[in-house]
Amino acid sequence: MKRILFFFSLAVLVTFASSCNREEAPDNIILLIGDGMSFAHVQAGILASETPLNIEQFRHIGFIHTSAADDFVTDSGAAGTALATGVKTNNGFIGMDPDGNPVKSILHLASENRLSTGVVVSCAVTHATPAAFIAHQPSRNMTEEIALDFLDSGVDVFIGGGRNHFENRQDGRNLLEELEAMGYQMAYSMEDVMAVSSGRLAGLVAAGHPPKYSEGRGDMLPSGTEAAINILGNNPEGFFLMVEGAQIDWGGHDNDVEYIVNEMLDFDRAVGKALEFARNDGNTLVIVTSDHDTGGMALHGFDGDTREITAGFTTGGHTGLMQPVFAWGPGADAFMGIYDNTGVFDRMLAAFGFSRN
Repeated sequence: MKRILFFFSLAVLVTFASSCNREEAPDNIILLIGDGMSFAHVQAGILASETPLNIEQFRHIGFIHTSAADDFVTDSGAAGTALATGVKTNNGFIGMDPDGNPVKSILHLASENRLSTGVVVSCAVTHATPAAFIAHQPSRNMTEEIALDFLDSGVDVFIGGGRNHFENRQDGRNLLEELEAMGYQMAYSMEDVMAVSSGRLAGLVAAGHPPKYSEGRGDMLPSGTEAAINILGNNPEGFFLMVEGAQIDWGGHDNDVEYIVNEMLDFDRAVGKALEFARNDGNTLVIVTSDHDTGGMALHGFDGDTREITAGFTTGGHTGLMQPVFAWGPGADAFMGIYDNTGVFDRMLAAFGFSRN
């Protein structure tokens, strides 16, 4: 009887260990960043929506500190670099450490490990947060140099605005032609983006930043997320995808509750696309977080009949508040607790089983 119990216990332990190993090694990671999205922004979206948000389905929740290397209050360049590379840097830096040395992002490492990679954003693809995953520049304002870095990044799919930074350049180069020569399928509308199902894709759907959701952007972000997943999912080795709801931040800068809510709900629809794929796939880790808080918003009142939210703001800039992290899927439990924003990269690196070098 003891021998039977021993082998039964051993079988249980082996099964549990195998389960843990699978959970620590997802094939795919989808990182969704709500730029400027703090606790109040999430709650505002929940209150304004007539149905539960997709983000409410997450059960593994943590908190990150967001300070830059040179300032308690970060900008998106330093915060994006911390999330992308696991290295604290100075405000304004993109993909570099405080001494100006280039550092590889999780996207670069995924590409080096034969995974497919993608970026989908509701701003120009050369803006600070997407740039942190792609480029190495001492200033987030060096948009033409950031655009040039896309050619050497290894990224397979990128969808957003910023076409002018690739085409109407001071150096006279037409990077759109160069991307096409490299094998990228070029798409300049969401209709063209959605028609692509495999290969490499450069989806530059606006000359500059795409418009606000309330001013006609439509379902660009959730549809772009779906399109990128469909393309990247063709790789049996797996993929890494970063999705940014960029304009939540801009609503915070404007101290505009309606702007925040519209962008928050649009971002949540992209979260829904990621969760839908992850549920069907079973080997995908979905992470939702923010780079920093914008506006210092506090909710003062709510009308349940009209769903109108009353809020106040402490600033038109960023604050140093901790930010939420939501995780779902294999390895999600590692994202619980309180840690630095560089820990998001560390946990993704461990989940993939990659080495930093």
